[in-house]
Amino acid sequence: MVARTALDEMGDDGSFKRKDAAWRNWISGEEDAKFKPEASRYHLFVAYACPWATRTLMTRAVKGLEDVIDVTVVMPVWKKTKPEDPDDKHTGWVFADPNGEPYRNTIGLGGPFPASLPGNEPDPFYNSYSVRELYERAGDTDGKYTVPVLWDKKTNTIVSNESADIIKMLNREFNAFAKNPDLELEPEDLRETMEEVDSWIYPNINNGVYRCGFAKSQEAYDKAIEDLTEAFDRLENILSERRYIAGDKFTLSDIRLFVTLVRYDEVYHVYFKTNTRSITETPVLLNYVREIYQMPGVKETVNMEQIKMHYYCSHPDLNKFSVIPKGNNFEGLLKMPHNRDQIMMLSQKSLVGSWSVREEKKDSH
Repeated sequence: MVARTALDEMGDDGSFKRKDAAWRNWISGEEDAKFKPEASRYHLFVAYACPWATRTLMTRAVKGLEDVIDVTVVMPVWKKTKPEDPDDKHTGWVFADPNGEPYRNTIGLGGPFPASLPGNEPDPFYNSYSVRELYERAGDTDGKYTVPVLWDKKTNTIVSNESADIIKMLNREFNAFAKNPDLELEPEDLRETMEEVDSWIYPNINNGVYRCGFAKSQEAYDKAIEDLTEAFDRLENILSERRYIAGDKFTLSDIRLFVTLVRYDEVYHVYFKTNTRSITETPVLLNYVREIYQMPGVKETVNMEQIKMHYYCSHPDLNKFSVIPKGNNFEGLLKMPHNRDQIMMLSQKSLVGSWSVREEKKDSH
């Protein structure tokens, strides 16, 4: 087994080929389930920087599971995960070290970055240096040490490292303990639509920004940016007509989409070369992101400082000197009032108008 990161998952044509998560166990109330829903049994290891990890933080927040599933946030800037082994080149997520020395990027440039930040903590169970050590403790044989990690404190192992599965578990399986058990983020009447929008948002938006940013050939980049631009415009059209991406209710599909859009202008637009579009210049999407950001508990899961630190400082191949662009205070824009109520009213009037025209035409015949 060779330790790897997403940057190593490339096709022969220079295109980024993300591999599926390896840990896909499920928490369930079924009688024979190995992992049953229990308060205080499970722990999330996440990074504020990572969109996949913050999906789980958002779901935990809106469901009101903060007292049920505790969290440790790792540091934003990657380090070598086996610094004592000069032959091991793997870099990845590490835990905060309140007594540690400031450090630079993995080729000794940029920074220096603090070894601990507000909100980031050491591993509370094993005092691990890196997330890699957790995977090794659990007997991992895949070699990709990602967050989020949903950890079972009872059996001392990983339940899942697939964010799409974890957010479904948080929505379904912990309602007996949740503060907001009646909030259904995967409503039966919208599941078909959610599946449909997820089917193109994931490859072209969520993963699409990475396909652009990690492309190692012009051909691969051109294909990725074309797909992303078309999907971006499709988002704008849909959200001009309905409040949320799958309909009139906030769902897991909105959570999956939000975590990418909130990073778009400050990171992907610059760093991943997704500059055919921007959220700031697309009022429909800006106001959609504003509304979700302003929902109770959501803004606390968005740490733009750590988001930018991670992306601009963890991949020396893409940004050798780890210089962090200033940006346009995008998070400040998100605190301004949104207009989603007005947009929905206009949309409903438009639908009524269209219906009236159709009725008039029928009557005239």
